[in-house]
Amino acid sequence: MDIFSGRITSSGFSSGDRIVIGDWKDSPFGSFTNIMWAKSGGSRVLLSPSENLAEYVSSLYSFEEVKITPIIVKRDKRGISVKAANLEVKMAWSLAFPIPLWRPKWFISSIENTIAVRFFNTSTYGLTRNGRREWYSIRGISKVIHGECIIDGVNIGQSENFEIDACFGFSEPPKWPSSVVLKSYID
Repeated sequence: MDIFSGRITSSGFSSGDRIVIGDWKDSPFGSFTNIMWAKSGGSRVLLSPSENLAEYVSSLYSFEEVKITPIIVKRDKRGISVKAANLEVKMAWSLAFPIPLWRPKWFISSIENTIAVRFFNTSTYGLTRNGRREWYSIRGISKVIHGECIIDGVNIGQSENFEIDACFGFSEPPKWPSSVVLKSYID
């Protein structure tokens, strides 16, 4: 079983672009950050710091384009800034709503998944593109209170709810801009 521990921060933007930043403190690949970008035209891009990470992530989720590029990351207590290729993203979040204790996988795939679908329009359990089972165990969720994204030097608008699904995999980020502390279990 592969276990990833870290934070996923996501937002839609008024341009129609959707950005998901995976900032992983601990994983089978060590510490890393990658970016999933659903462009306003519908194509999905993975920005990855290495080839082996890109191969692994693109086996789990769907992309039309994969770019291997250095990713420069700056972290604050309640914010993250990333620069990768032609993309610059900054997001800041509020205090987290904490969720105590790590729950067992059976709880995540049943009770927690029902709550996630009903209240957040997302899933905490499902099958990856290559048929592996994945569980998202959430420990805290925060609302993104500020988000900005610059593509090719152009500001693409305000942070806002996802109006169109990103369609990377079985689970969508919450519709509203959010930052989630979690562990991902992939079996």
